[in-house]
Amino acid sequence: MRVLAFNASPKPDGNTSILLRTALSELEKEGIETELIHIGGRPLRGCTACDQCSKTMDGRCALPDDGINGWIARIREADGIILGTPTYFAGVTSEMKAFIDRVGYVCRSNTNILQRKVGAAVVAVRRCGSIHAFDTINHFFLIAQMIVPGSSYWNMGIGRTPGEVESDEEGIRTMETLGKNMAWLISRVGGER
Repeated sequence: MRVLAFNASPKPDGNTSILLRTALSELEKEGIETELIHIGGRPLRGCTACDQCSKTMDGRCALPDDGINGWIARIREADGIILGTPTYFAGVTSEMKAFIDRVGYVCRSNTNILQRKVGAAVVAVRRCGSIHAFDTINHFFLIAQMIVPGSSYWNMGIGRTPGEVESDEEGIRTMETLGKNMAWLISRVGGER
């Protein structure tokens, strides 16, 4: 079993990464292989609606490869994904939005690659706006027919400066519970896809 986490923060070791690593740690305790992939700060272009992914049916985006195609191939083999983003003006980062749009269109156009995989959203926030970012990621999971585990609170942690989120005890507990719930769910549905 394998879970990939995608960090869309431009800070590879910032608050979003801390939250993701906390959830991944719980998955690892349950014997699930994990990997954290940093996509923040990369020049990811949004979808151009060229519809080539629907025509070629090769599981690839037709745009010049900026990492998306390799990530889609790895997602295909994973049992679950976690998408993490800081909150930018009450939304996800531009990298996360490009990731969602392009991965989503390719996966939906190619036999619903994400169907019945487990997906979780993680959001780092300074003060407010995280619910919109959280909803954006969860809308992606739900239209992709993914299974979304819950936690003890919405999957967010509060902190502004890098590392500050570690002082958010409830946020850290939420990530731990998320990791445990995701591990439980994957162990039950992982082979059912």
